Amino acid sequence: MHRDLELARVGRRYGIRGPWVLRGVDLTVTPGSLIRVEGANGTGKSTLLRLVAGIETPTEGRVTGRPRTAYVPERFPAALPFTPSGYLTRLGAVHGLSRRSAAARAATWLERFGAAAYADTPMAQLSKGTSQKIAVAQALLADPELLVLDEAWTGLDAEARAELERAVAERTAAGGAVVFVDHDPRRLAGVPDAVHQLVGGTLERRTAQAPSPAGALTVVTARGPAGGRLPADAARTAVSAEEPAPGTYRLMVPASHSDVVLRALLAAQPPWHVVSVTPSEPSDVPPDRKDRP
Repeated sequence: MHRDLELARVGRRYGIRGPWVLRGVDLTVTPGSLIRVEGANGTGKSTLLRLVAGIETPTEGRVTGRPRTAYVPERFPAALPFTPSGYLTRLGAVHGLSRRSAAARAATWLERFGAAAYADTPMAQLSKGTSQKIAVAQALLADPELLVLDEAWTGLDAEARAELERAVAERTAAGGAVVFVDHDPRRLAGVPDAVHQLVGGTLERRTAQAPSPAGALTVVTARGPAGGRLPADAARTAVSAEEPAPGTYRLMVPASHSDVVLRALLAAQPPWHVVSVTPSEPSDVPPDRKDRP
C-alpha cells in the first residue's frame, strides 16, 4: 500500500429519500495500519466497510487513494458452482497470477486454514465453517494492500481464528492495511493502531492504542526454508533466538520493533512462515533482561 485511503465527509443512504445510514464520516487508512470499527447493531458498520472496500460508492463525500483491496463479507455466497481449489485458482488468475502460481497459493491458504481436505469438494456441500475458511482464503490469496474484514472470524474454529490473526499480523508487517469489525471485544485486543466507533451514523475515534510499556517483549515463532538462516534484520533486532525444532525459531523481540522482525521474515526469499506472534510472559524473558527497565 503506497498511499493513504481517505474518506472525506462521506455519507450513504439507500434511495433518494431513504434515511442516512452514514453521514459526515472522515477516515484515513495509512499503509501498515490496523483499524478496528465498533458500534451497536444497525449503526452502519457493514455499510462503512463496503465503502472502505469499494463495494459501494458514497451518496455524498469522496473516497480517494484506492489501494488494491480484498474483502471478506459478513455473509459469503458459499453455494458457488466451484470446488474451493477451482474457485481460488480462478480468482488468482483474475488477480493476474499465473495458473500455476494461483493453484500453489490456493493450496497454501487451504492448508493454513485447515481446509485442504475439502479442496475438491463442491462448495455447495461445505459446512458454514469451511465456507468461511474459503471466504478468508480468497481475500488473502493475492497479498492485498488493503484487507477489509467484516466479522471474518465468525464461524471459524479456534485454530483457523488464530491463523487469521497471524495473517493480519503478516499483512500489516508487509506494509498492508487492515480494517475490521468483530463482535468479540477481545479480538486483537490492544493491537489496533486506532479504534473508531459508529454513533448515530457518524464515526468517532474512541481510543488510541497505548504504547507498549518500556521493555515489553513479543514472542515471534517462525518457520524457515530448509537450511535457511534467520534474516539479518530479524537476528539483529531480536533479544534472543532459539531453535526448538529444526528450521523453527522462537524469537524474543522488543514489542516496539516486532514489525521490523515480521517484515524481515516475510520479505526474505523465500519468505518465512510466521507461526505465531504473542505477548511474552514473565517466564519467557531471558534472565539477563528481567531486571532491566
